[in-house]
Amino acid sequence: MAWSESLGVPQLDAASEDVALIHLFADPYSTVTERLDMELTAAGPKMKGLVQRCKRFALYVVDGIVQIKHVAEADDDPAGDDRPDVTLPDAMIAAIKEYNNGKNSDGGEL
Repeated sequence: MAWSESLGVPQLDAASEDVALIHLFADPYSTVTERLDMELTAAGPKMKGLVQRCKRFALYVVDGIVQIKHVAEADDDPAGDDRPDVTLPDAMIAAIKEYNNGKNSDGGEL
């Protein structure tokens, strides 16, 4: 994917045993967006021809189960473009550490 390449994010390789920390996925038909109920339904984007736009969100998934879901949206900013902070790495790392501390008595690592 061009976005992954431009950001320097290595892609998953079925032949490799490496584990990727992050993986960027394309959702050209909005299948995942719809299943996660993350479609941006505010009038603004649709009035500009942007249909089926995804909300700005970040997930922490463990063994295929969403453990943490952060969505950047507000009544005056439905796309979360002005306040993306909850979906950025610092917020997600803090949430994951808190999640792991609750799961592990020794304050497990990321």
